[in-house]
Amino acid sequence: MSDFLAYGRQTIEDDDIAAVAEALRADFLTTGPRVEAFETDFAQAVGARHAIACSNGTAALHLAMMALDVRPGEVVICPSITFLATANCARYVGAEVIFADVDPATGLMTPETLQEALHGVGNRQLRAVLPVHLRGDVADLAGLEALARQAGAVLVEDAPHALGSEAVFGSRAERVGDCRHSAMSTFSFHPVKTIATGEGGMVTTNDAGLAARLRTFRSHGMVRRDDGDPWWYEMPEPGFNYRLPDILCALGQSQLRKLPRFAARRRALAARYEEALADLAPTLKIASRPDWSQPVLHLMVVLIDFDALGLTRRQVVDGLKARGIGTQVHYIPVHTQPYYRARYGDLDLPGAEAWYRSCLTLPLFPDMTLADVDRVAASLRAVLTV
Repeated sequence: MSDFLAYGRQTIEDDDIAAVAEALRADFLTTGPRVEAFETDFAQAVGARHAIACSNGTAALHLAMMALDVRPGEVVICPSITFLATANCARYVGAEVIFADVDPATGLMTPETLQEALHGVGNRQLRAVLPVHLRGDVADLAGLEALARQAGAVLVEDAPHALGSEAVFGSRAERVGDCRHSAMSTFSFHPVKTIATGEGGMVTTNDAGLAARLRTFRSHGMVRRDDGDPWWYEMPEPGFNYRLPDILCALGQSQLRKLPRFAARRRALAARYEEALADLAPTLKIASRPDWSQPVLHLMVVLIDFDALGLTRRQVVDGLKARGIGTQVHYIPVHTQPYYRARYGDLDLPGAEAWYRSCLTLPLFPDMTLADVDRVAASLRAVLTV
């Protein structure tokens, strides 16, 4: 491995390569038996009744909106601190987006910020609320579900960061993806995520009707009859080619078997970061973890008071890069993007803006060692104290 520590990277081992090679020698490269096998294993891993594989995490969100039959003029609420796809999926189906603010210490949408966002719905139909489990920490699903249900909407969890994460609401332990509080949960298998298929996504649900719609829309909207002619199909409404090939599902199955190991490693690295960075408080703090959240962190985000240090974020990023440490920023508030500013005007979301001013993502991936964490911490300490 290079001495440069990227903020995230995949862990691909010999058995992963062997699984893909075996799939390449099989009869089906796509729409074959490995797709259903991966779906079955994934549903079992997260505790859901159904899992539907698709081409990427953005496709998963789009399919979720289509499965709910979200229509033009209806409304979806999502936090502003997220990747573009969380908001864009609503626009793909013609719905309008209301951006919720976030807790500046966690980056998460909260019941309080959702309640504020609900004031903007007016007489329009609210169809879905999309909490994002940012970094891997679990949003307050119980509180958000209660508010959404009261408003006549459902939750769709945007969970690409949170595979393996758990939460305890009351006395009940839950897994992200089990959909106890939501209609659906969406995942991504991009290389920096907890497991990788190159590109790939998954939607989980406990609703058989939603699962059937997701599978139909994943493959052009085509439906077949078990008792019909073998070539027959019809398209009641158009879908997309959002299928995930058998080759990538073979990789996904192999990676999924390593989820317990990957999760344990990420938790150990996160604990080491907490120790190694403790002396940099209060000008640097690790993003807060809600009491109920038991995360498998996808991102190690620190919040830095750049003004107090007399440094810009770019100076810190460049200083770390010069020492072989990669960083990233998660995220630029979506409500500030030109498209959304032109559509909805300049919004005042102070929590999101405070999060963005201070956040920086440090390296975190399973192949890192504890010594790597110490190296990051030492490099950060040197850059911040110049």
